[in-house]
Amino acid sequence: MGRVVKILVWLVGGFAALFILASVALFLFFDPNDFREDISKSVKSQTGRDLTIDGDISLEIFPWLAVEVGKSSLGNAPGFGDEPMASFERASFSVRLLPAILRQEVVVGSASIESLRLNLEVDDHGDSNWSDLIPGDSSEPESADDTSGSFNANSIDVSNAMIRYANQETGETFVVDGMNLNVGSLQDDGSAVPLKADLNFEMQPAALSGTVEIETVIAFASASGNLQFDGLSIEGVVEGIASIPTRITLQTDGIEVSTNESVVSMQTLDLTLLDMRIVADVQPFSYEGTVTPKAVIAVDAFSPRTLMQLFDVQPPVTADPSALSLVIVDATAEMTAAAIELSDVAIKMDDTSFTGALSIPISATGSYQFDLVGDSIDLARYMEPADDSASPGGDEAVPIEIPVELIRPLNARGKIRLERASLGTIIFENIDVGLNSSNGKMRIFPITSAFFGGSYSGDVRIDVSGTTPTLSMNEKIAAVDLARLAKAMFDQENVTGVIDGSFVLGGTGSDMTAIQRSLSGDLSMELQDGSYVGTDVWYELRRARAMIKGEEAPAPVLPAKTDFSAVRMSGVVTDGIMRSDDLYAELPFMQLTGGGQVDIPAGTVDYGLTARILERPEFLHDATPEEVEEFTEAVIPLRITGPLASPSIKPDLEKLLQQRVEDEIKDKLKDKLKGLFD
Repeated sequence: MGRVVKILVWLVGGFAALFILASVALFLFFDPNDFREDISKSVKSQTGRDLTIDGDISLEIFPWLAVEVGKSSLGNAPGFGDEPMASFERASFSVRLLPAILRQEVVVGSASIESLRLNLEVDDHGDSNWSDLIPGDSSEPESADDTSGSFNANSIDVSNAMIRYANQETGETFVVDGMNLNVGSLQDDGSAVPLKADLNFEMQPAALSGTVEIETVIAFASASGNLQFDGLSIEGVVEGIASIPTRITLQTDGIEVSTNESVVSMQTLDLTLLDMRIVADVQPFSYEGTVTPKAVIAVDAFSPRTLMQLFDVQPPVTADPSALSLVIVDATAEMTAAAIELSDVAIKMDDTSFTGALSIPISATGSYQFDLVGDSIDLARYMEPADDSASPGGDEAVPIEIPVELIRPLNARGKIRLERASLGTIIFENIDVGLNSSNGKMRIFPITSAFFGGSYSGDVRIDVSGTTPTLSMNEKIAAVDLARLAKAMFDQENVTGVIDGSFVLGGTGSDMTAIQRSLSGDLSMELQDGSYVGTDVWYELRRARAMIKGEEAPAPVLPAKTDFSAVRMSGVVTDGIMRSDDLYAELPFMQLTGGGQVDIPAGTVDYGLTARILERPEFLHDATPEEVEEFTEAVIPLRITGPLASPSIKPDLEKLLQQRVEDEIKDKLKDKLKGLFD
């Protein structure tokens, strides 16, 4: 046995001595630079590419097989131009020779490359300039149990590298420049290895650029195929997201990539950008085919006002300065090829809470989708503040402008349901609102809600695709409590009843004042079973008669009030003026008919009516027989004038006097004619 061992030792020693002698001879008599042309020809025959080695080649044999190559370049594929596909200023690689020979163990001392330039391109047919360098699939599958050999490296260094990817088919370009990468001692047994990198990048047509620093600890176990990133930290500054450079930080305790199963698993991600902090618990996902990661996310409180300023958008001036200052979001997010889909959404905006689903497009041409349910919102907080600059002399308030720059680029579709929405004292309940906006055209439809004991429905369209915005409205109210509506809109408590109405109107202009002045369309309304407090029409008629006859006015009945059983009217609107000639009102003792106009921008009314007193003694019990006789035989003119909120309803004394004079003249003519024929 000892003799056998001695022989083996002598054999190994002999082979080692022979290898050392051969290495010395190779080092003394062999110059690798003499084989540049042979190397280039071999690459040309194998790839069809031109390999140019301008720098020196140095070679060391023992105990490390070390190769260093100076400036070199590899030509591009046919049809991709004359610029080299790859080049570098210097590259070096050393591997321990004996472990590689005796144990099939690759032990790399160091690997480094300086000033790498790598140009990756895809032409407009979808062909790439690297596909011909990738060998085809082997007909013999690899054995999953083949674990022979191993790989270890003391360090890997890349300095001042540039990688450019250009896709002519999609028009996308991605450039990494000034990249420095350092990987420490790398083992294939799962040992931890520190990794650091810093780089500059640019993306087109997204117009994004910036700098990034990456630090982590990696571990790769070849037996299991698992790649682990521990303590991953990414920090950078990106230009193009907002109007000023945006600092981004991303941290996670770990990311594990199972290369055998093509699955990525992550610890909790903590992302900060645009003054927002987003925490995400990402579910394991496959990176084969279309990548669709899914995560539960939480967005800490942030200010939309601050976010607007970062995008160089002036925040709106609101009646409540604190409005749009707080948003908190919780949701389940899933990324698809077209959008980020948010489900189980919970949003708190100021004092309003929403739940539902959102879809945020990835591309600039994509559409926002939403389906949200909210509790209560005070819309008055988000309106422009009241104009206190108007002088007592009657200066006009600043008009409310149509938000053209907000509507024109908006591509959105969805619906919102709210329990309650208030605009000052005007209250809507159980609201459903649909929105469809694209290409500068916005339609808010359907709009339905409970409204002061009745209902409201509407269809509002805003078109800002042209030079001048246009607004059209098709709205209806039904069975609305007029007393509550008048109190809310005009702070008046002088009218009761139930009102129905429909309004089909449209106008053009850059602000609401201009639109009101150009309004055209038609409207109609009907009031039932109500009263108007402040004017007693019957008393005013009796007082006017007494004044004309020179008699003492009757005593008023207080409080002054006029009851009505029905009021109907319709009208045509032109340039903001509504004209109508079919007003009809029925009072317990009177019928009113007539017409006139309403100045919508000014909010004033001017109507001329004629009244016919009905012979209903139960309502005329306080009148004298002469009054009843004269009133029931006469056609009495009335006039409604003043502001819409509190119009004045009185007899038209001018017409009454004119009518009385005409009657007296007629009576005198009759008497003279009668005298001539007697």
